[in-house]
Amino acid sequence: MNFLNIDDLTREELDDVLTSATDLKERTARGKTADALDGGTLAMIFEKPSTRTRVSFETGATQLGGHAIFLGPDDIHLGHGEPVKDTARALSRYVDVIMARVFDHADVVELGEYATVPVVNGLTDDAHPCQTLADLLTIRERFDGFDARVAWVGDGNNVCQSFVLGAAMVGLDLVVATPDGYGVDDAVLDRAAELGSPPEIAADPETAVADADVVYTDVWVSMGEESERAEKLDAFSKAGFQVTEDLLGDRLLMHCLPAHRGEEVTDSAVESDNSIVWDQAENRLHAQKGLLTSLL
Repeated sequence: MNFLNIDDLTREELDDVLTSATDLKERTARGKTADALDGGTLAMIFEKPSTRTRVSFETGATQLGGHAIFLGPDDIHLGHGEPVKDTARALSRYVDVIMARVFDHADVVELGEYATVPVVNGLTDDAHPCQTLADLLTIRERFDGFDARVAWVGDGNNVCQSFVLGAAMVGLDLVVATPDGYGVDDAVLDRAAELGSPPEIAADPETAVADADVVYTDVWVSMGEESERAEKLDAFSKAGFQVTEDLLGDRLLMHCLPAHRGEEVTDSAVESDNSIVWDQAENRLHAQKGLLTSLL
């Protein structure tokens, strides 16, 4: 099985991954080890730079008794010099799992089509399902389940789109506020409706956070959108989409990181007692170990 989108899992499979992640997190805290990889190898393909994705996957592979190989853009010929399908078939002869963090979602789809080992989407321009696993794990820990209301304030980007689908799968109450022209794709909203329910759409940040327990935001300008930077900063700042301590109030703050402090969120909000971004970041490790264990 491949994991290219959060809804590649069934509701039951998603629950199993999160439960496994919790168990593995507790084992790690007790100094215990696991052996899901059992000497196996994880290939990690990176077209985009990363801190959390690389370190969490590499550490996770080690903690599961395996080994990870970093394959950067200068190390392999993914899509240039060799077709993606050939890379998929060759790597499948060497490794037990392939994780890819790339720009074009079609590349992970093609990897998954031709690989004979599981392929994991470590991030594409369309989706970030591994982040959603960590997000849901964090919320489940804080609220002992999913009886919470989350307000997404910001860009309807890849992180948002995966979170919308994950929220629908677990029945999480979600409201999304984005500036005009930067909303969630209609196709994603349709998928969310099929999975459970689409998010409520709010006209502005203040309306979105009014009854929320958690405020979630992300960068306004994602990697690969540098040419749109000035336009997006102007649109988001004028519409008042920065998460400040005043907007946050007594709600918890989530951010997938890295944070552009002073843009989508203030430094004081990130450093406040209501910030749970570091728990969220740590849970990337445990959620991915739960995923790898389930896939293998």
